[in-house]
Amino acid sequence: MQVLNLPRHLTTGLLLAAAGSIAFSGKAIIVKLAYRYEVDAVTLIMYRMLFALPLFLALVWWATYRSPRPVTPLTQRDWLGILGLGFTGYYLASFLDFLGLQYISASLERLILYLNPTLVLLLGWVLFKRRITARQAGAMALSYAGVLVVFGHEVSFDGWSTALGAALVFGSAVSYAVYLVYSGEMVQRLGSLRLVGWATTVACGLCLLQFLLLRPLSAAVVAPEVIGLSLINALFCTFAPVVMVMMAIERIGAGLTAQVGMVGPMSTIVMGVLILGEPFSAWVLAGTGLVLLGVLWVSRQSR
Repeated sequence: MQVLNLPRHLTTGLLLAAAGSIAFSGKAIIVKLAYRYEVDAVTLIMYRMLFALPLFLALVWWATYRSPRPVTPLTQRDWLGILGLGFTGYYLASFLDFLGLQYISASLERLILYLNPTLVLLLGWVLFKRRITARQAGAMALSYAGVLVVFGHEVSFDGWSTALGAALVFGSAVSYAVYLVYSGEMVQRLGSLRLVGWATTVACGLCLLQFLLLRPLSAAVVAPEVIGLSLINALFCTFAPVVMVMMAIERIGAGLTAQVGMVGPMSTIVMGVLILGEPFSAWVLAGTGLVLLGVLWVSRQSR
């Protein structure tokens, strides 16, 4: 059934973009639920990546041997780029995010992560001297004001733990923005699915190695609920969203996919209230509105 009588490819793209964004947002809810069973971030992210690894290896195989276009052989420079992007975009960003979720609500975490478009603009200005227009600066100010509204409300209750959690998640957003800034050239050369498959495979390996270096093997003994939640996280909140968003970009473009993706913060807030029992207030609603308005403004300017 088509949405609003739109062309089939556009309808499919919009649905894929929305579903991918909501699934991505569900990761924070799954992580918060898992923390109730006394598991630490190192062990939790290890299980997430352990279960996701076979899926991403399959994605690499598909993108390499079933690609409709000629596949470019990987050079030494390509491998170095994949290692760097895997470290910043999927290992470090994920680990800092998991750590931060120990201290802040899922709603605030999602709002901070949605600062990515503004961080990409700032990094472009710092690294490549790209000019930031007055409109883009205004959009960034709106987004950061929204995060500060929610942060100010939460910090009054939790104090320094909220500040620490927000700093960790902001570090995650910066790490992923670095990945976005430097991945453009490699995406054109290798293709999006192939690059994502290899970069996430690298991140999976780093998370497994981190667990082996920092924890005894006995730490892998966790509650059955943690295993079940990690399986859900790996399949429905990690692998499936990557594929859905890439398929959406192919159909409706990156700009429209990013704008549809703004349903993410709202879905996180709704799931946080219904599943986690997080408080919902006018402060959260106002902050979310400012962040979404700022991201929408930046997205339209970029497009």
